[in-house]
Amino acid sequence: MTTGPGIRERPRLPESLADDPDQKVIIPIINRLGAWRTADLAHPWVRRCAVPALCALLGVPSIVNPANDAPWWIHVLLMTAFCVPLLWRESRPATVFAFTTGVSALSQALVVFNGADAARAVALYSVGRHGTPRQLVVAVSVTMLQLLAWAAVFWTSGQLEYVSRPEVAALLAMAAMAAFAGLGLAGRLVNTVIAALQKERDQQAQLAAAAERARVAREMHDILGHTLAVIVGLADGAAALAATRPERGAETLRIIGESGRDALGELRRLLAVVDVDGAPRGEAPLAPQPGARDLDALLDRVRAAGPSARLRTEGQLDALSPGLQLAVYRIVQEALTNTLKHAAPDTDVSVTVTAGADAVLVAVEDTGPSLAGASRGRAGQGLVGMRERAALYQGEVTAGPNSRGGWAVRARLLPTTTHPENHHP
Repeated sequence: MTTGPGIRERPRLPESLADDPDQKVIIPIINRLGAWRTADLAHPWVRRCAVPALCALLGVPSIVNPANDAPWWIHVLLMTAFCVPLLWRESRPATVFAFTTGVSALSQALVVFNGADAARAVALYSVGRHGTPRQLVVAVSVTMLQLLAWAAVFWTSGQLEYVSRPEVAALLAMAAMAAFAGLGLAGRLVNTVIAALQKERDQQAQLAAAAERARVAREMHDILGHTLAVIVGLADGAAALAATRPERGAETLRIIGESGRDALGELRRLLAVVDVDGAPRGEAPLAPQPGARDLDALLDRVRAAGPSARLRTEGQLDALSPGLQLAVYRIVQEALTNTLKHAAPDTDVSVTVTAGADAVLVAVEDTGPSLAGASRGRAGQGLVGMRERAALYQGEVTAGPNSRGGWAVRARLLPTTTHPENHHP
């Protein structure tokens, strides 16, 4: 399952259930069933064709058995009549069951036993899986009556003489068919539970994305407010210089234009992914947000918590726009938070930020090992936040185990034009 650009994950239980100690016994089972269900939905033709083929394979011994009295072509016709309708067992479960029941009755009338008769069990299972409760009750009742008739016919024809207790064999066959109906009903219930759990997980991811978008909106508000404050200050300065030093005034006006265009670009990216109103944070509205220069201080705080951390930068990070610097800072911050939560205290962390001409690359890797009981594969709010940050700049984020036994987070973001704040006169 894809959760966003560059992030792929297998179906997982929501954290609200996965963190419950009373449910940890069934978590691996449901996760495995969820993975099978996802694979089945991706390739439905495999199961759709494999089951009829298996039933046909069970009928082959009846064709080649020289002890059978019926001609081989009768067995071929019965095998075809049993197996082909199974291709529609999910869309028409009651019709397929009625057809296979009729073919079984015909084989009883001809006193011919064919191994493809196992299709009846598949049809009954499909009624339990895809049919209505009333159809299931009728199908089970018809199956029980047919089994009694089957036992009577084959007993009177002498084909069950080798069975010492035919009544026990008939009861076992009835119990087995009832079990197939129960398995079909249980499969439907399991699918319902898995779908509900996956829906809850998706809702949690949406809530986390909405919260992160609100946070991005508030921070972008600060950045744009700071940029506009700079523009106002430059405009006032240009007005004062217009009469005495016109050449400096023209340079200032150029910087004002570039600042305005950069601010509009940041605003367009924000409105493309955020549709919520920012809430007040109680901070100064014109305070600048963290940027590339604050990465060293961020790693100092990580080192204080125990892990050793190294930072390597390439390119002109200060030339990036404030919004892009903030996105890089937040991605590194979320990745380091993930390391502090899930990796051993003595892990080694390396942070690499490369500002290229075409893209800004961020890599955060630790050496692990993971703490006991820590699950770093779930897409929690940290990964959702990083994905939202990267989406602002048409980027992507990948996360997963690395070759050193730890965890790696890599991001790729598209840079913007140089922000003129760094070149004030």
